[in-house]
Amino acid sequence: MSSTTLLQRPTMTVSDFRCTAEPGEKPYAERHGCHSISFVRKGSFGYHCRGRSHELVAGSLLIGSPGTEFVCTHDHVCGDECLSFFFAPELVDTIGERAEAWQVGATPPLAELMVFCELAQAAADGRTDIGLDEAGHLIASRLVEVVSGKPSKQDSVTARDRRRAVEAALWIDANSQREIELEDIARQAGVSPFHFLRLFSAALGVTPHQYLVRSRLRRAARHLADDDKAVTEIAYDVGFNDLSNFVRTFHRAAGVSPTKFRQASRGKRKILQERIALH
Repeated sequence: MSSTTLLQRPTMTVSDFRCTAEPGEKPYAERHGCHSISFVRKGSFGYHCRGRSHELVAGSLLIGSPGTEFVCTHDHVCGDECLSFFFAPELVDTIGERAEAWQVGATPPLAELMVFCELAQAAADGRTDIGLDEAGHLIASRLVEVVSGKPSKQDSVTARDRRRAVEAALWIDANSQREIELEDIARQAGVSPFHFLRLFSAALGVTPHQYLVRSRLRRAARHLADDDKAVTEIAYDVGFNDLSNFVRTFHRAAGVSPTKFRQASRGKRKILQERIALH
């Protein structure tokens, strides 16, 4: 079993797990240390806990609860890959700890959950502007809704919430070149990360991380059009931590690479004309 930590925050850790166990290997007992959700991305394995047995395949979710003993088996195929979210108690309490949601052990491939898990995988791969921690909040909240059969209460957006969201957006825009975490902004707003994500999205129509990325893209576009800085220098100046991520994100937004965008801004209209013609 190999694991890679993709994100580590006070209330959430996200890891990529890859198991190479083969049929016939002797299983052993383990114990969950916290609430967790693991999205089976590839492969299959058996999960046995509380006297129940589950066969997990791609799209299934393994749901961990603190102190629960379990055994994993590989009777049918070799190995599996999972994207796993580990939640601190305070985050689970904020979402609304409906005990049944965290005691089910596993869920089959459910469309209502898989779509958010694939969104999380896209976030892990850098293919979306949604933050990986934001995706984790969405998955946990949706799990509670689906398993309990009780939709989360939709809080009305108050004038105070709108002011908090606007003030947070102004702060994000002014500090977008820095490393900004959801929990840091939520703390400034005086609410939990889960509630801050909901009020910000409801008030402004985008998540905090989407707004952060788009603020960086806006500044990058301005630099590309106005000065002769190297693309790499621009990427780091506006807050992207590596060039490939910047190029991929910019191309996804503009439909052309940063270099071609710069060329178009300098008079090479054919680049954008070709882009328009494609649509």
